[in-house]
Amino acid sequence: MFELKDRVIVLTGSTGVLAGALAKSFAKAQAKLVLLGRNQSLLDELKKTLEVHTHVECYTADVLNRTELETVRAAVMKSLGRIDALINAVGGNLPGAAIPDDKSIFDLSETDFDEVVDLNLKGTIVPSIVFGEVMAKQGHGSIVNYSSMTVDRVITRVVGYSAAKAAMENFTRWMAVEMALKFGDGIRVNAIAPGFFIGKQNKKLLLNEDGSLTERGEKIIRNTPMKRFGEAEELSGAIHFLCSDSARFVTGIVLPVDGGFGAYTGV
Repeated sequence: MFELKDRVIVLTGSTGVLAGALAKSFAKAQAKLVLLGRNQSLLDELKKTLEVHTHVECYTADVLNRTELETVRAAVMKSLGRIDALINAVGGNLPGAAIPDDKSIFDLSETDFDEVVDLNLKGTIVPSIVFGEVMAKQGHGSIVNYSSMTVDRVITRVVGYSAAKAAMENFTRWMAVEMALKFGDGIRVNAIAPGFFIGKQNKKLLLNEDGSLTERGEKIIRNTPMKRFGEAEELSGAIHFLCSDSARFVTGIVLPVDGGFGAYTGV
C-alpha cells in the first residue's frame, strides 16, 4: 500500500535541505523523479547522487513563471507520459518580512512581504495548476504542499511567512474540494506542517557557531515535547504516505510532523 516504485513525482525546490532529503527517499523507493530548481549546478549534483537508484530528470524553472512550468510539463509528458504526484517544497523568507526583537510591525517592508507571499503562496498555486491539470485529465494524482507550524501558533518574527502559509493551507483545502468534486476521487491534495528542522535559512537563528542553541533555539526546544529538532529524513514517511495508495481516502488535510510542538502548551 505504500509502494511508490515507478511513480512519476515532480518535486519543486528540490535543492533545499528538506526537499533534498525527500528526493533521496523517493529515489530509494524507485520513484521516477522530476526535480525543479533554479540552480543548475546544484540540480546536477543532486542528480548524480540519485540516478544510481532511479530515473531522474532535472529542469531549471521559476515556480512563479507559468510559461516555464508549462515547458517542463510538456517535456515530462513527452518523456514519461504521466505525473503521479507533485510536491510543492518551495518556500522561504526575507529579512524585511520578519520582525526582530529590536523592531516592530511598523518597520515591515511591504516589498519583502509581497515577495514572501508570492514565493510561499503563489509558488504553490502556480505549480498546482500547471501540473494538476495533467492529474485532472488522468483522473488520478496526489499533490502535497509544505505548510508550517507558524499557521496555528503565533511564532514571533515571521509575519510574512506565517501569513503566506496560512493562505496556502486554505488553498490546499480549497483545491482538494475542487479536484474531488469536479475530477473524481482519484485526485488528492494535502499538506504537511513541519515543526522545527535545521535548514539553510534558519540555522543561524537556532544554533550558535559552536553548535549550541541560541536563545530562540532554546525556546523552541523547551516547547517541543521530544526535546530536539527534527531530522530532514523524518518528513519522508509522512509524504510517502500521502503520495501512496494508503492515503487514497485522505484529502484536504494538514499533517503535522513536529515532535509534539503543536500539542504542547508549555505547562
